[in-house]
Amino acid sequence: MADQLEDFRAQTRAWLEENCPEEMRKPVRDEEDVYWGGRNASFKNDAQKQWFEACRDKGYTVPDWPKEYGGAGLSPAEAKILRQEMARIGARPPLSSFGIWMLGPALLKFGTEGQKQRFLNEIAAGEIRWCQGYSEPGSGSDLVSMQTYGEDKGDHWVVNGQKIWTSYADEADWIFCLVRTDKDNKYQGITFMLFDMAGEGVSTKPIKLISGNSPFCETFMDDVKVPKTYGEDCPAYVGEINRGWDVAKYLLGHEREMISGAGGGDRTSAIGAAMKRNAGELDPVLRAKLAMFDVEALAYGAMGEKFLDEMKAGKGHPAQPNMMKYVGTELNKRRHELMMSAGGSRALEWESEETNGGKGARGWLRTKANSIEGGTSEVMLNVVAKRILELPGA
Repeated sequence: MADQLEDFRAQTRAWLEENCPEEMRKPVRDEEDVYWGGRNASFKNDAQKQWFEACRDKGYTVPDWPKEYGGAGLSPAEAKILRQEMARIGARPPLSSFGIWMLGPALLKFGTEGQKQRFLNEIAAGEIRWCQGYSEPGSGSDLVSMQTYGEDKGDHWVVNGQKIWTSYADEADWIFCLVRTDKDNKYQGITFMLFDMAGEGVSTKPIKLISGNSPFCETFMDDVKVPKTYGEDCPAYVGEINRGWDVAKYLLGHEREMISGAGGGDRTSAIGAAMKRNAGELDPVLRAKLAMFDVEALAYGAMGEKFLDEMKAGKGHPAQPNMMKYVGTELNKRRHELMMSAGGSRALEWESEETNGGKGARGWLRTKANSIEGGTSEVMLNVVAKRILELPGA
């Protein structure tokens, strides 16, 4: 087995050297460096297109998904080697997608074969871009108090309501949305629906944050007609009608892994290398803080790998994503605080070309939302206290 994995590592390393363009081995600089796919997507350059298409054809946009659903069918050990080898050369993810990070795992567990064949293959090929319809005004942490309602009309629902903080809703093709279908049952009256954002009655409005920009949107549904099915064995809902909360809870675990950093990106990566060029200008106390952050980031990365291995082996604690989300959030906020401290007054610059339009300051302000999105830090700590530490309730 060990020899087989070493052979796989050698083959993977050779494949990456041949197929990953040099441009795709550089850190992400702006939003255009990230490829999200979808029916209106366009590539920034030929290198981005080449890298995506090579990974799509190899199944490496979703390497651990089964081959029949667009993946490469890699074992957990092989998928880990691929992640390590991509990290070794600094390769960018070929495709970023809420379909990969959140909806895909939910469909793999709860979806019908028809849903898997259609939606998972579309996700893996970058043909469809999804957004998430969970939070509502007044229903954030207390999500089951949501009021968006789907009236049953026999072969379809008529959905009315509003969602908020729907990231990239103005760019998305479809939405996975929690809709109340039974007003008398708080938990067993929610259905997990899938529908097209281009449908009549669906509209979005961007929300601008303190950073000056934002991926967040309000999403409005006014008499939206959602069919009960999209074809043979492909219902418009995941799981069972009125049992969508089961799917929603499972998906939230994957969302929190994504926000914690397990979904990709450098939010908890080492900061020392980024500050190396002006390390001599930093005071010893700040340098010590940078070093301590790197130690904690490396420990967090190791913990994340351990949790992923346990989860894929079916041994993970269901509350682990909550812990990862909280720690990842705090590390990301500290990372940006340290970068601002190291940057001095220049880090506060807002508009110049030299600072890429104040990227550092805007990124720092953006992290303030990390402790709210995907479940507030207070809720995460409560879950850890009750379900991992088994502390008594108040």
